[in-house]
Amino acid sequence: MPVFYSPVPENLQLGLSYMGGSVFTNNRTADSDFSREQEDANVVNELVSHLPLQMMLYFNMFYFPCWWFSAVFMLEVKFYYLPGYYQALLITGMILLTVIEVVRLYLGYIGNLKEKVPELAAFWLLSFLFQLPVLLFFVTDEGIIILPLERAVHSLYLLFLFAEILASFLALRTMTRKLTLLFHLRQFGKVQSFQHAGMSPVYGIPYHRSVLPVSSAHDMFN
Repeated sequence: MPVFYSPVPENLQLGLSYMGGSVFTNNRTADSDFSREQEDANVVNELVSHLPLQMMLYFNMFYFPCWWFSAVFMLEVKFYYLPGYYQALLITGMILLTVIEVVRLYLGYIGNLKEKVPELAAFWLLSFLFQLPVLLFFVTDEGIIILPLERAVHSLYLLFLFAEILASFLALRTMTRKLTLLFHLRQFGKVQSFQHAGMSPVYGIPYHRSVLPVSSAHDMFN
């Protein structure tokens, strides 16, 4: 099975995992609800990789080069008609979108296929906090002289982005719920293994053995 390198640092992965568990996990109790227990068992056993999200990432990967060449060509056409501050903003926006998009698609790919919550949470944050505002600026600010081709390619890119944000949110909810259930089941399994071995689940001491040097009844009366 291939090992994927994650560009997310370990400390940031822990933070993203905590955030995913806090934001995307549904904290309802199910102690006495048999139907809910059956639903939880199905979630634990199912593969939670999100197929629609993976399809959108696949098509986005092929669409991005087309969008990039179109955006660069349109920027070159109108560049000298723009004020200096708009020129700087557009160049900065293009560089940010290009760099972040490569990292974002990679994180979404490994996060969804490998069911890794930190990577998928980072993908969701990059999509929502970076890509979405920059693309909305490209589409809505008339001061940058929006050309018809630009409006078309940016609008299609926005559709991809909105769909990926929604799909990744749903995938994160399912993944964090599954990981939470697995964590609780593993903890329960450890307690059960101690009990089956005749060990105390707290101290690890056999139940039928005393820690004090008490003599047997036969030795006491002899």
